[in-house]
Amino acid sequence: NVPLVQSGGGSVQAGGSLRLACEVSGFRCMAWFRQAPGKEREGVARIYAHSGGTGYADAVKGRFTISQDEDRKTVYLQMNNLVPEDSGTYYCAASDFCIWPIRLSDFRTWGQGTQVSVSS
Repeated sequence: NVPLVQSGGGSVQAGGSLRLACEVSGFRCMAWFRQAPGKEREGVARIYAHSGGTGYADAVKGRFTISQDEDRKTVYLQMNNLVPEDSGTYYCAASDFCIWPIRLSDFRTWGQGTQVSVSS
């Protein structure tokens, strides 16, 4: 599979905001995962391409927003009120099938990963 192209990320202080973007189209389900050093990759948010239905992990609910642009070629993850525990490598992923909570095993197409660092 051709890797998805990600952009965004960086370093901010706690309470700050960042936005991630992922160029993706032609899939039914798009998602963001993250992985902190020494920890397993975990699902953060998911969006269905056609309905726009979303799902969020409890740790980010109310602070993160997943969205897609009108032509459904880019998926975003807006991250507000960031905390140090949000630090890690963030990956976008795409699949023709996914459930909630999202499972790593359902995704075969991934972005290259982007670093997010939140300092206290």
